[in-house]
Amino acid sequence: MAGVKQARDGTVGILTLDEPASLNAMTPDLLGALAAAIGEMSQDEGIRALILTGAGRGFCSGQNLKASEALGEDIAAGVMRFYWPAFKALRECRVPVVVAVNGVAAGGGFSLAMAGDMIVAARSASFIQVFSRIALVPDLGSTWLLPRLIGRQRALELMLLNEPLTAERAHEIGLVRQVVNDAKLMAEALTLARRLAEGPTRALVATRLLVEESEHATYEAQFRREIELQAVVRKSADAIEGRNAFVEKRTAKFTGK
Repeated sequence: MAGVKQARDGTVGILTLDEPASLNAMTPDLLGALAAAIGEMSQDEGIRALILTGAGRGFCSGQNLKASEALGEDIAAGVMRFYWPAFKALRECRVPVVVAVNGVAAGGGFSLAMAGDMIVAARSASFIQVFSRIALVPDLGSTWLLPRLIGRQRALELMLLNEPLTAERAHEIGLVRQVVNDAKLMAEALTLARRLAEGPTRALVATRLLVEESEHATYEAQFRREIELQAVVRKSADAIEGRNAFVEKRTAKFTGK
C-alpha cells in the first residue's frame, strides 16, 4: 500500500510509515493508507498486537505543509476527513498497539506517537511540539493526549517553549515506556508486542477502553462501568482459561477470544 508497508512476525503485525524522504511527513494519502492498513490487519484474527514505526531517519516530522491544499478550504473538515480515521483506528484498534519511535516525532508526528498504547523509543529519538514556533496551536489530539500522559504543567512547558525532548527525558517523565539502543529498537518493540500478543486480548483492549472513559466519569460512575464491562469480559474464552489455569496452578494459554 502506498506510503505504508505491512509486515508480520507471527501474531504481531508491523506497520511502517514509508515516506523517508520527507521523514514520513503526514499527507492525506499517507494517513489514508495508515487507516486502511490498520483496518486490514484488524480483520486478521491471527494478529494479536500491532507495531507502528517509521522508515528512515525519523518516525514522523508532522504535517507536510505542501500537502495542505489537499485538505480543502475548510481545514477542520479536511483534517477530520483525511487524518482523523487513522488516529481513531489506532485508539480503537482491537489489539494493543506499540509505537516504535525512531528519530524525530515532531508536531503531528508527536501526536501520532501518543495515539498508540505504549511507546518504545530509540536512544536517538526526540519529541518536539513545534506548533508555537510557527504561531499555531497544538493539534491532532496533542492537547488531549499529552496532559493525560505527563501532566498539565509539563505538557504546557513542551507546547509553549518548544524545547526538544530527548528519549531519556521522555522516559523520565513517563511519555515512553523504555529507551533502547537504535539498533535494538525493533527487536525490543517486538519483544513487547509479542508479550501483549500472548495476553488476553479482549481484556487488554477493554482495560484500555475503561482508562479512556475514566477521564470523563465520576468515581461512582466508573466504579459501576468497570463491573458492567467485567460482566461481559468474564464470559470470554480467555477469562475462563485464566480462571481454570489459576485453580490448576498452571500458566494460562490465551487465544485472544
